[in-house]
Amino acid sequence: MSRVGVVVFPGSNCEHDVVEALEGLGAEAELVWHGATALGDVDAVVLPGGFAHGDYLRPGAIARFSQIMSAVTEFAAAGGPVVGICNGFQVLTEAGLLPGALQKNSGAKFLCSPVDLVVASTESALTCATTLGEILRLPINHFEGNYTCSAETLRELQDQDRVVLRYVRNPNGSMDDIAGVCSAGRNVVGLMPHPERACDPLLGSADGRRLLGSLLKAAGDRVRL
Repeated sequence: MSRVGVVVFPGSNCEHDVVEALEGLGAEAELVWHGATALGDVDAVVLPGGFAHGDYLRPGAIARFSQIMSAVTEFAAAGGPVVGICNGFQVLTEAGLLPGALQKNSGAKFLCSPVDLVVASTESALTCATTLGEILRLPINHFEGNYTCSAETLRELQDQDRVVLRYVRNPNGSMDDIAGVCSAGRNVVGLMPHPERACDPLLGSADGRRLLGSLLKAAGDRVRL
């Protein structure tokens, strides 16, 4: 059974949803306070959505300095699977664990709706159990989810197959329709849509299980090495 640490910052509001979704897939999930200095014995890490530190300055800008981020960085450097969802994605870019940045949505409007995504790469900790070209339906819930980066970084992401998810119909102006990217090591992944909110067909979609199941597969594969 994989054990997943779910980091909680002041202002996080999706941590319990992530825990419930992971436990529904058979994992053991535990909350890790942002002031902790160690992750404990975990096989994967999730930075959930919310408004870390109230999104003061800009989303993720203060959270990147939390004590736990040193442990997250070390875990990622050792090849551990790390996923940032929505605000967690913003934290990962601010911390330099993923390239680019998230800016205000095109039209400066808050977005909260289901969207269709296409799996653009299966070579990541979040998509390794999916199928290339597969369409997933997940909800978005953000004001600053418009992914941007330099032209050079975009070429690098494209050339290295590091764009893992794209919007079928771009809702927020993200460059190259990007909904999620991964690190050069493919173990750190950030995405704006919420897979933990799409794990029950009674709530509209269970497609999030495909992504979180991939994370657990990546965690399990690493343990077996």
